[in-house]
Amino acid sequence: MLKARLLLFAMLLGAGCLAASAQPAASLYSGTIVGPTAQPIVGATIQLEIANHTLLLVTGERGDFQVSTKLSGPATLVLKIPGYAPMTERLLPSQPRTLTLALATNSERVVVTADRTALALSESADTVRVVSQQAMQQSGNLTVGDQLRQVTGLQFFRRSSTLVANPTSQGVSLRGLGSTAASRTLVLAGHVPLNDPFGGWVYWDQLPSLTIQDVEVARGGASDLYGSSAIGGVINMIERQPGPTAYAIDAGYGQENTPHAAALGTTARGPWSALAAADWLRTDGYIEVAPDVRGPVDTAANVHYQNGELDGHRTFAQRGDAYLRANFLNEARGNGTPLQKNRNRLWRYTGGTDWTTENAGVFSGQLFGSQEHYHQTFSATSAGQQSEFLTRRQQVAVQQFGGSVQWTKSLRPWLMVIAGVDGDDVRASDDETPIKNKLPNGLANTSARQRDIGEYVEGLVQTKNWTVAASVRGDDFLNLDTVQFSQTGNGPITTTNIPNRSEALANPRLGIVRRMDEYVSLTGSVYRAFRSPTMNELYRRGQVGQAVTLPNPNLLSERATGWETGLQLSLPARNTVVRASYFWTEVNRPVTALTLSVTPTQILEQRENLGQIRSRGLSLDYESQPLSWLSITGGYQYANATVTQFVQDPSLIGRWIPQVAHNMATAQVSATRRKLGLIELLGTESGRQYDDDKNAFLLHGYFQLDAYAAHTFGARTEVYGAISNIFNREIQVGRTPILTLGTPRMASIGIRFHSRDWNAGN
Repeated sequence: MLKARLLLFAMLLGAGCLAASAQPAASLYSGTIVGPTAQPIVGATIQLEIANHTLLLVTGERGDFQVSTKLSGPATLVLKIPGYAPMTERLLPSQPRTLTLALATNSERVVVTADRTALALSESADTVRVVSQQAMQQSGNLTVGDQLRQVTGLQFFRRSSTLVANPTSQGVSLRGLGSTAASRTLVLAGHVPLNDPFGGWVYWDQLPSLTIQDVEVARGGASDLYGSSAIGGVINMIERQPGPTAYAIDAGYGQENTPHAAALGTTARGPWSALAAADWLRTDGYIEVAPDVRGPVDTAANVHYQNGELDGHRTFAQRGDAYLRANFLNEARGNGTPLQKNRNRLWRYTGGTDWTTENAGVFSGQLFGSQEHYHQTFSATSAGQQSEFLTRRQQVAVQQFGGSVQWTKSLRPWLMVIAGVDGDDVRASDDETPIKNKLPNGLANTSARQRDIGEYVEGLVQTKNWTVAASVRGDDFLNLDTVQFSQTGNGPITTTNIPNRSEALANPRLGIVRRMDEYVSLTGSVYRAFRSPTMNELYRRGQVGQAVTLPNPNLLSERATGWETGLQLSLPARNTVVRASYFWTEVNRPVTALTLSVTPTQILEQRENLGQIRSRGLSLDYESQPLSWLSITGGYQYANATVTQFVQDPSLIGRWIPQVAHNMATAQVSATRRKLGLIELLGTESGRQYDDDKNAFLLHGYFQLDAYAAHTFGARTEVYGAISNIFNREIQVGRTPILTLGTPRMASIGIRFHSRDWNAGN
């Protein structure tokens, strides 16, 4: 019996061995990716090509990766990681390798906003300018908005500093398309929109300054992937990710009693990592009204704000990660008179995950939301600014909730497909109380809802000499559940239900890059884009100075058609990159403020779809480091931006688009010596522009020169000083109808402390 059992066991064992030998053995491919100083590259997506199959992997907390697959044979490892030079290496099974990346050259610098995937600058058909955290700090300005003025062609609704300006006057635009309170450019952080969901403007102080690692400014229509507001382009704030223990502190003091402080810390333990950051700033500000027309009621525009952010990450081996992020902003502003004030509290939260599969590609998903409470008072002044009386109180409450899902897969070594869907739901109430003789005089309340659902798909083809990106997006944009309550004095309350309205919009785009050789690339793109009117434009009465703007609930979406063609020249021997392009964009039904009447104390306007505007011109960006201690960065834009159609008032045809200068230029020169430190000069030139649709109020051009100097002590301390508007030039901001001016000469000093390995996280 025992012999029989042993014989049976031997037969089963032999059958098992034969079965095992019949199955192909799994192949293990593994390795580690590190940077120039041997720091691990964490959370990077890499591409592994084996036997005509493409696998996407994500590096772990030690920069390591591994995959076990039934595929066999030599593999090709393709690395295109932001900030580092591309690399292609051969990888054999069961032979792990450590690969060291080199830092990217200027032409290899990677951007992520243009095509929702990492592309080297030389491979993108978009005209992109990347502004590093260091470049922003060296501008000497305290807010992100003012720091970004070094990007040629980036304009705000008004020239006033984002430090003290009312946020509702700080809509941003690119390509000479202009803006009102709402931006014609989409601002993002981690693919979450930062444009105010009610008004479309941007709170430039909502993110802690030390969390912003880079800002990518992609010019040209981008509604094919990002939907509404991306007519002029996309500005993407790339935030620092949680990582190994590190810290930074920045504190300083400036003229007009302007102290500020910022702090950030990160830590990691195993697969968990966290980040905490905060800013605090206050300033007494300055009087914006021109000296020769000031009166007793004119006071300094000022601000006091705090913001903060908490960020937690959890990695899952080489498969992906999950994250939660919370952000808040609390600010209070004085808007230039004793009675005109606004304050805002904003909470924002985001959660999501990125997951890499062996054969199905990479999946990304996130949910986001925000809550906002905005308060503002409006007033009118007598002739000569002698007295002031309150005219209106306003409270706006906004709730936003949205989410997105994206799928990315390499179908061939040369073909990548990206597809996704996103949605955004905004509910708001605008409660206004008119004031007459210092007493409430009725009410004007509106509650409304907006919803946008979009689906997009993109194909990206990359060969040795060509990059072609073709994409299309469809959006269903709805205005619904709008109810208005109005009352005059103590009379009856009138209820008005505004009918629901929807628009279906399709926006395609085609971008092509042809690399002639290693130095020269030709680019071209054609696109459609749109911007839907905000609830602020549809339902809220606005005021800047003495200019009162009435809403219009019948506004339609702006529709843009555009194309660009350009040339990129890279000279590695001189470490120089030059990018030039010609652009042409036509916007149908642009929302603008149409002047109804003008008096010595008030300009009355109403928002309208103004026929058609067109902006066409040239842009130039250059970046050079001719000597090891000297760098030069700058650009120029000429934009012929005019009204081309307007049936209601043909006299406006040919007029300049308000608040758009036809000529703009910037130049930034930095000199660094180890013993002497850093000295930088930033010059900004802007041509004349007009403050109104009729081109009756001329704002003269200006030149501004800023200076920044810094010196390091050891590896952890830096002392700096800055002067903006050195020559104290007059910067005309607006005529509403009173002339207001921009930032006078301002000086500040400060000190930064950071951990020795702080830069390893950038």
